[in-house]
Amino acid sequence: MTLLCYIPGCRFLHVTREESTTLRISAQAKRDHARCPGCRTVSRSVHSRYHRRPADLPTSGQEVRLTLTIRRFYCHDPACARRTFAERLPGLLDRYAQRTCRLVDAQVRTALALGATPAARLLPHLAMPTSATTLLRGIRQCPLPTGSKPIIVGVDDWALRKGRTYGTILVDLERRHAVDLLPDRSASTLAARLRRDPQIQVVARDRSTEYARGTAMGAPDAVQVADRWHLLLNTRQMVERWLARVHPRLKLLPAVAPSSPSIRRVTPYPRAPSEMLARAAARGRWEAAYDDVRRRHAEGHSLRRINRETGLARATVRKYAFAASFPRNGMREPKPSMLDPYLWHLHGRLNEGCENAEQLWRELQGIGFAGTSKQVHRWLSERRAGLAGTTIRSSPAPTDTRVAISTASPLASSKQLSWYLLREPEDLGPEAAAVVSRVLQDTEAAKVVDLGRRFCRIVRSHCGQQPSGKSDVPAFDQWLGEAQTCGVRIVESFAASLGQDRDAVRSALTLPWSSGQAEGQITRLKLLKRAMYGRANLDLLKRRFLLAA
Repeated sequence: MTLLCYIPGCRFLHVTREESTTLRISAQAKRDHARCPGCRTVSRSVHSRYHRRPADLPTSGQEVRLTLTIRRFYCHDPACARRTFAERLPGLLDRYAQRTCRLVDAQVRTALALGATPAARLLPHLAMPTSATTLLRGIRQCPLPTGSKPIIVGVDDWALRKGRTYGTILVDLERRHAVDLLPDRSASTLAARLRRDPQIQVVARDRSTEYARGTAMGAPDAVQVADRWHLLLNTRQMVERWLARVHPRLKLLPAVAPSSPSIRRVTPYPRAPSEMLARAAARGRWEAAYDDVRRRHAEGHSLRRINRETGLARATVRKYAFAASFPRNGMREPKPSMLDPYLWHLHGRLNEGCENAEQLWRELQGIGFAGTSKQVHRWLSERRAGLAGTTIRSSPAPTDTRVAISTASPLASSKQLSWYLLREPEDLGPEAAAVVSRVLQDTEAAKVVDLGRRFCRIVRSHCGQQPSGKSDVPAFDQWLGEAQTCGVRIVESFAASLGQDRDAVRSALTLPWSSGQAEGQITRLKLLKRAMYGRANLDLLKRRFLLAA
């Protein structure tokens, strides 16, 4: 029993069972003396005794209640203000506590992992019942970890309330754990935090000017490293912004047939009239928003003010403000359908002249199709050479669209095109390569794509993938000089921003550090925040995040 219910500094007297699930263990201190907490004088003169009944860790799935016999001793030091004092059990119980220290620790650790309310529901089944309020109080009383001082840190922002309130996270990149959460993402707040750790030598960050300024203010001797993933992201965004402006012009370029045509859908299936009306209404609302942004921008309003007054996203405001006409989306790839694996059979039978949807559906069922005949009817409705037998109204015969072998895709959207254009030619499929070849017929497009691909190659071939002693800094400097004088305003603006952050970009090409570990910690932070339904304030969220690590 002593091994099962070890009580530090005490000896057992007896054990009784109060209820079917509760054990009562009586014990008292082993020592025959105690030390006065005021003057530290040792006393062996017992004044009186009383009992304390705290809860303890469970044993064999049963709740444990202790009955501790506590002695009061006389203090014989005439200079001490105390006349009597109670003996202490520092490894077991705090003053006035109703729970042992080890029980409190187990309950708080459970709350850190699950949250206060879920832990309060689970702990009764583990024979450690308590309330959610008590668990919250325990979390707030836990001291924050004070580990070794970080030398290489990653800095990134995270959303306490997306689109409204943002904070900053600091991560120790060497030890891979979070260091601190800051209440905002301003330069002054970051600088004040960095001054508390003057030993920091490297700061990995995204391309935020606030973080660059805050690092320069708080750790002027630290090396700033721009995150390579963000450099690639900014490059794709630059190409996407350029495409949004010239997309109408690129649509007029002649199509280039892919090297190996394939049978696939290039348009979605027909939509119901209600869906078409809803889509037209949504398009009208976006066109009205575009007109409003253009009017405000012409009146001299800043993009930030337009974003604040209209409620549109900053990227949308920027796109609308600089677009000469309403930026309509390009043709998007249709979503997957149950019919896609059976298109080869449908096209073959259609070329043979079969235009009976029910017959085609029965044939598809024979080879494993699990859908309904309605899907086959919708597919066939826009590919008939003549009217169906059940058609009661006359209409002109549609053009022959029975052959669905794609020889040229409609021009993709600006976002999809930006992905195609920055990939290496050998990584593109036949259809994507045909789209890229079509766009590269434009002289300005060829220049933008060449600069974008070259910069992506420079960033991807960082020092961790280079032979020893080789650096991409000279290649970056050469690229920067060409981009700043290329004649394309968006590319020149992007190159100018890289020039302002030149030292951080050079460090990214020579050092292995990045803010990728910070992104992983933010993912864990989001999990905690959403587990608390977004209602935790910064103090509680910070404690759970740092203590649970």
